[in-house]
Amino acid sequence: MKILYAFQGTGNGHVARAQEIIPILKKYASVDTLISGHQSQLKTDFPIDFNHRGVSLLYNKTGGVSYKKILFENNFLEALKTVRQIKLSHYDLIINDYEPLTAWACKLKDLKMLELSHQASMSFLETPKPDKKDFFGDLILKHYCPGKNKIGFHFENYHRQIKKPVIRRKIRDLNPVKKGFYAVYLPSFSDENIIKILGQIPVQWRVFSKYTKIHTKISNVEIYPVDETHFLECFESCDGILCNAGFEGPAEALFMDKKLFVIPIHRQYEQECNACALDKMGVPNSKTLKIEEIQNWVDSDIHIKVNYPDDIEDIILNEVLTF
Repeated sequence: MKILYAFQGTGNGHVARAQEIIPILKKYASVDTLISGHQSQLKTDFPIDFNHRGVSLLYNKTGGVSYKKILFENNFLEALKTVRQIKLSHYDLIINDYEPLTAWACKLKDLKMLELSHQASMSFLETPKPDKKDFFGDLILKHYCPGKNKIGFHFENYHRQIKKPVIRRKIRDLNPVKKGFYAVYLPSFSDENIIKILGQIPVQWRVFSKYTKIHTKISNVEIYPVDETHFLECFESCDGILCNAGFEGPAEALFMDKKLFVIPIHRQYEQECNACALDKMGVPNSKTLKIEEIQNWVDSDIHIKVNYPDDIEDIILNEVLTF
């Protein structure tokens, strides 16, 4: 069997999931990999066969989606050209983790594709969503990566086609402890904004930033460049995680039994949906960096117990390779 695994490079979650899924697929089939997008700070630990710039969601420095950047810093003509020229018909199975180029190519050429992603879970009515619907955000979720056949991942099994999170082996092998500091990953905020707010909350903060290449410390806030090895060390030994309301990061924090506080990226509807689901589970959140709410979280002892089994190989064997 010849498989193409296409995944999104905007955000670290898609890369983290690919690190776990691709080695399993390669045990049973010949696998090519394709990535598009240019915002992930994680590096793949497997070879990439096709790499495209694609179309990425881009953000301003105050935690919101920047439609101006999306419009002017993406090359839509190049993306359209790739959609038309990409050759997919020789694959027996195309697996897509929210990657728009192959998704649109499959739609236009009427090719069979299975979407295997967190975003796929948003297609089901049972998935928690905010009371106030974001029309434009919902439109992006539906049409950014079009497809009919979907298996989604989410914090809970809201539907029979929604599976619990894929927790990568690098996380499962950690031994969680608490050493009195908090880890922060808020790539949609500038370092200046983070330091200004967290510097007023008297605990130790270790912030991982895509905007810096050197380690700096200002009062009780340390800023580190994004480095997976160091991040995992901090992840293992921190008391809690303050992060955007993505999917894989919060899921890994819950799995590690870490205190969790999430801030959805402004005007990023998927993250607003994630925050809604986490809120129903008891995880605190806010729309932006708010001193009082974060201080209350630091002072609390909120832990959410979850059961995320190591069952991704069974899902691949029984539901993906039989598709």
